Amino acid sequence: MSRTPSAMQQLLTTIHTNIPFDQLDEARVCSGQCIGCPKKLLEYLEQEVQWWQQSLDAGEVPKLGDIEKLSRSSQKIYRVLQKNQIL
Repeated sequence: MSRTPSAMQQLLTTIHTNIPFDQLDEARVCSGQCIGCPKKLLEYLEQEVQWWQQSLDAGEVPKLGDIEKLSRSSQKIYRVLQKNQIL
């Protein structure tokens, strides 16, 4: 058995812990001038997380590059959210 599904699951858990998708309402995310578009970035990241969760549940094994790509994207989005004082 490969370790990559558990690594991806840990990454998904970390993303959910650090970015509370369900607690960020539109008024808070989309208020005034932005650096990047936090609303679109959150939507993108939430879709990626949901897709990977469904894929893992279906038994798909992610490649190391998939984990690295999601990790990099989530870190960049997290920094944008911090710059916009959303987190």
